[in-house]
Amino acid sequence: MTAAGALLVVGDVVTDVVAVHTDPLAPATDTAARIRTLPGGAGANAACWAARTGSAEVRLLARVGTESARWHERALVDAGVRPRLVIDQEEPTGTVVALVGKDAERTFLTDSGASLRLCPADWAPSLLDGAAHLHLSGYLFFADPSRELALVALRAARMRGVSVSVDPASAGFLAALGPQRFLDAVAGAGVLLPNEDEARLLAGLPEGEGVARAATALSRRVPLVVVTLGPAGALVAERGRITAEVAAEPPTEPVVDSTGAGDAFTGAFLAARLDGADPPQAARAGCRAAARAIIHPGGRP
Repeated sequence: MTAAGALLVVGDVVTDVVAVHTDPLAPATDTAARIRTLPGGAGANAACWAARTGSAEVRLLARVGTESARWHERALVDAGVRPRLVIDQEEPTGTVVALVGKDAERTFLTDSGASLRLCPADWAPSLLDGAAHLHLSGYLFFADPSRELALVALRAARMRGVSVSVDPASAGFLAALGPQRFLDAVAGAGVLLPNEDEARLLAGLPEGEGVARAATALSRRVPLVVVTLGPAGALVAERGRITAEVAAEPPTEPVVDSTGAGDAFTGAFLAARLDGADPPQAARAGCRAAARAIIHPGGRP
C-alpha cells in the first residue's frame, strides 16, 4: 500500500438500533434499556474510522433505501468520507438490532435490506481512479447480487494493480455460505482481516484450537492475515508464519459496547498501511482505534 492514493471501501450502510441493557433479558415482559438509533454498517464504520485516523481520501460505495438515504449520506460526509450511495427504490436501508448486555458483548438481529442488493450494475470503473487500495466488506459475499459485485470490483482492482483486503464479517454467515466457497471467492485479495472465530472457521479448525495455527494456515492462501483477538489484541501472519503478536490497547473509560471494535480496527489498520506503516505498526493503530470504539455505543468514531 501507498499513501499516494485513496482508499475505496465497498460494503454496507445500515441503521443500527443499539439497546444496552444491564439486566438479563426478561422473556414476555419489559427489560429496561438505553436505546439509540445510529448510522452503522461494517463497511461504512470501517470507512469512517479510516477517515478519522489516516490521511488518505476515503470513498464508500454502498446501497441504501430512500427513507434514510439523506441521513446516512450526511453522517458519512460529516465523518470525512466521500460516499457514493445507490438508492434502492424497493427495499429499505438494512437494519441491525444490537442487544448489548452488561458484559458489553452483543447479539445482532440483522435485516440486510438494501445493503446486500448492491450489484454489478452499481459498479463504475471510475471508482478506482486514484485509488491505492480496495477494501471489501465480507457481508457482500453472503448474497448473490452483492457477491457478484464484489468479484467485479476485486477483478477490476487486480487489473489496475490496486491492492485488496477483505473482512470476513460474520462467523454465522460464513458457516451458512461455506468457508471454502468464501475463500474461493476472495482469491486474489492480499489482506484478510478475520476475528478469532472467523479465522478458525475458515481454516477448518475446531473451537478451542490455537488461533495461531489458523492464522498461519490462512496466510498460505492470502499473503497477509491479521486476526483480531478482542481483549487479547491481534495476531499478524505473513506467508505461513506469525510475524507479530500485538497487545490490545486498554480503554480509557469503562467498556460500553463492543459492537464497532472490529470495524474500528479494520479502518485504522488500513489507514495506517496507506500512511506507510508496516503490518505490526498498523495492527497497533487498529488496537488503539478499537479501544476508543468500545467506550461508547455504536460502531462509528
